[in-house]
Amino acid sequence: MPDNAVPVLELRGVGKTFGGARALTDVDFTLAAGEVHAVVGLNGAGKSTLVETMCGALVPDGGTVHIDGRHTALTPRRAHAAGVRIVHQRRSLVPGLTIAENLLLGRLPTRFGVVDWRRAHRTAADALADLGIEIATDRTAAGLAPAERTLVEIAREAHLGGRVLVLDEPTASLGAADAARVHRLVRALRSRGTGVVYISHDLDEILGLADRITVLRDGRRIVTVAAADVDLPALVRAMVGDRLTHEADTRDPRPDPTRTHDAQDSDVGGSGGRARMAGEPVLELRGLSAGRLRGFDLKVHSGEITAVLGPIGDGQSELFPLLSGLRRAGAGQIRVDGRDVPSGDVGAALAAGLRCVTGDRLAHGLVPGLTVDENLDLVRRGLRRPWLVRWRRMRERGRAARDRYGVTAVHANPPVAALSGGNQQKTLLAAWLGTDMTACLLEEPTGGVDVAAKADIHRIVGGLAASGAAVLLASGDVDEVVGLADRVVVVRAGRTVADRPIDQVTRDELVALTAGGRAT
Repeated sequence: MPDNAVPVLELRGVGKTFGGARALTDVDFTLAAGEVHAVVGLNGAGKSTLVETMCGALVPDGGTVHIDGRHTALTPRRAHAAGVRIVHQRRSLVPGLTIAENLLLGRLPTRFGVVDWRRAHRTAADALADLGIEIATDRTAAGLAPAERTLVEIAREAHLGGRVLVLDEPTASLGAADAARVHRLVRALRSRGTGVVYISHDLDEILGLADRITVLRDGRRIVTVAAADVDLPALVRAMVGDRLTHEADTRDPRPDPTRTHDAQDSDVGGSGGRARMAGEPVLELRGLSAGRLRGFDLKVHSGEITAVLGPIGDGQSELFPLLSGLRRAGAGQIRVDGRDVPSGDVGAALAAGLRCVTGDRLAHGLVPGLTVDENLDLVRRGLRRPWLVRWRRMRERGRAARDRYGVTAVHANPPVAALSGGNQQKTLLAAWLGTDMTACLLEEPTGGVDVAAKADIHRIVGGLAASGAAVLLASGDVDEVVGLADRVVVVRAGRTVADRPIDQVTRDELVALTAGGRAT
């Protein structure tokens, strides 16, 4: 930002305390018009608190917020009026309304007291075209792909007068091609003079998109630097300090949470790693067809991590509803330990020892308003159906599970909604993987978590395989698959295009296969 430019948004010495715990301490932040300013940090670093302060949802204990150089006591209404708008990680389009209705919600044009639909669709189409977005305005939001929902929501906030757009993990659940569409939109906003605050755990994305980067650690601003002046290793060092070194010294000896399949009631131990010998086939899919998946065959052996890799929204996205019993397959078989599991039957899948962990932890995996211990107990009670809640026993099990899975928070047992993304994900894993199981499906297990939480989750998954479980990983992250899996199956347009041991394929080959190249 030029030295003489007045920031469109500025925070000076902002601090915030929750129940005696400091979430932000003396944080400075500036955003210029026509700038993409990224905020990065581990989960719990203070990013969410900073964003909520920018948008008026939180009142800081200390410091000031300035809009166009003027000190402003922000409220959500005042922030909205000033053009400060946020696109949350969880999208807020109304599913049953059209794109035009969502874009112009509350501002639909009327003529003689009735909605002028022709004008509404023309206005919406012009707003999308102005940002290079080609989506028919008569489509309903429920029928949009994830990337399209993101594009429409960003376009809506820009159309409604957003001069400062805060984008919270806009590409967290998108594949590379869809993420590139969002990046093009962000660059279009920048060229129009919109200031963009960009939140992401993908550091390569940040380095390629942002103009400046602010690193938060433990609620403090560590550094603000031009993206062109920093590389990935330096950015990671700023984010973690000596934390990764400390964890390497102290966490490895800690018992692994997944040596046994019923970790809630037993001692645990073991470790992950690639030195594994696969046993007998445990999970078998034969000719499975549903949605985009066509005639899909797969075997996962005990002690093995098999990854199904493909673009987000492609065939691997069908595995969770199919294996969990939420959806009936059009054709094919699911077998666990040599026994058929009826399709479309949640109870049968659970009884067979098949545990499926969703990639959407808040919408389908956890109850945000309940505590960590209550979420853990819900799964256990759902499996065993006891009549009474034994609160003391629930708290004891919850405390042990939180310790084993590394779930940390300011308070000992907070509502899940108050946790960082990484701790929410570890709570979800603890709930489902801490029960008797034979095989598990993990859908995008590290989506929207920071580098330290990702390392913890990878250790947990490695420990599952080391304990003898059959682990099926559904992922769109090539690097995660290469670093974690023993075997990889690549799907594209719902069909298998490659099935290989991980040591017989390179990362570049996997990228090419996923993007449309040929198996060699």
